[in-house]
Amino acid sequence: MREGRIYFTYMVASRSRTLYIGMTGDLLKRVFQHKDKTFEGFSADYNCDRLVWFERFGHPGGAIAREKQLKGWRREKKIALIEKTNPAWADLSEGWYAIDPSRIRIAEKATAGPSTRPLGRTRSG
Repeated sequence: MREGRIYFTYMVASRSRTLYIGMTGDLLKRVFQHKDKTFEGFSADYNCDRLVWFERFGHPGGAIAREKQLKGWRREKKIALIEKTNPAWADLSEGWYAIDPSRIRIAEKATAGPSTRPLGRTRSG
C-alpha cells in the first residue's frame, strides 16, 4: 500500500435512481468505466453511470467496511444519505472528462478498420 493513497466508497445511479455501491482507489477512472460501460455487470446493465455520492478514506479497509455497511442498509437510508449532500441527485462527476465517453466507442468503431468477416455465402443452420 502506498502512503498517502486515498480510497473511495461511492454510489452511482441511473436516471431512474437504481443504485450501485462500490469501492475504488481511483474514483476518476472507475466513474469513467461506469460511464463507458467497461465496468461490466449490474451497473452497466442498469445504466448506473451518474456519481451521486462518495466518501474518502485513507485506508482500503475503511472504504471496504463502509461499502459493506451501505450494502446492508435499506434503500430509504441510502437515499437519505445521498440527499443529505446531493438533494437533486446531480451527477457529481459532470465536467470531469474532456471527452464524452459515448463518443469514444463511436470513434473506436470508426477507426477499427474493415470487417474481418469472410466474404461469400454463409451456411444457415
